[in-house]
Amino acid sequence: MRLNRYLALCGVASRRASESFIADGRVSVDGVIVFDPAQNVEPEDVVEVDGKPVSPESLAYFIINKPKGYVCASSDRFDPTVLELIPEAEGLRLYTVGRLDKNSQGLLILTNDGDFCNELIHPSAGYTKTYELLLDEPPGPGVIGAWRKGVNLSGKTVVPVSLEVMDKEPFGRWLSIELSEGLKREIRAMASSFSLSVRILFRRKIGRMELRRLRSGEYRSIGLQEMWRAIRQGGIV
Repeated sequence: MRLNRYLALCGVASRRASESFIADGRVSVDGVIVFDPAQNVEPEDVVEVDGKPVSPESLAYFIINKPKGYVCASSDRFDPTVLELIPEAEGLRLYTVGRLDKNSQGLLILTNDGDFCNELIHPSAGYTKTYELLLDEPPGPGVIGAWRKGVNLSGKTVVPVSLEVMDKEPFGRWLSIELSEGLKREIRAMASSFSLSVRILFRRKIGRMELRRLRSGEYRSIGLQEMWRAIRQGGIV
């Protein structure tokens, strides 16, 4: 088995990200630092990352309705992490597939399958994410039209796949936005460019998988085939 594939199965990182670990000299096989991601690894070999042995673990997949106040990290000195909401995560090297910031809520995937993670988030895959947001005040005349045309963020024009005003209340403060890429705090930055603040940000969909059943803080284990079917064909979770 190729070394980068082996590291992905160990939950270290995706195959592509594992190549960076290898290139940086952080990986050794039987005590020898290896720089070739294609090096073959046998079952009896001892593989270490940063001096710590790693071995393949059973692949696990979870979906959770992330509550506000939790961070997407394996550990944090100041804030609770989403992993603390999943008792079954103990002993597994889980990481989030994409992130939601501390004050955001909604659908989040956690796994130790680096290949799945890379396939889902790679831009060429084309899987969008849909969010619902509550603004601090109704958008002024022309804001929705201008937003639909795209917003310049750090020199890059970000154009939403779709942007609609929802019928949740009569003031037009609730919006639904679908995005094809996930820049850091992207939606909040887009709103800020129109002098608007986001009071609530909730991720409703990943691909065609839609969060409706899980309450805030609830999670469930899900199989890989069921996950892909929901993302690609549609499914309520």
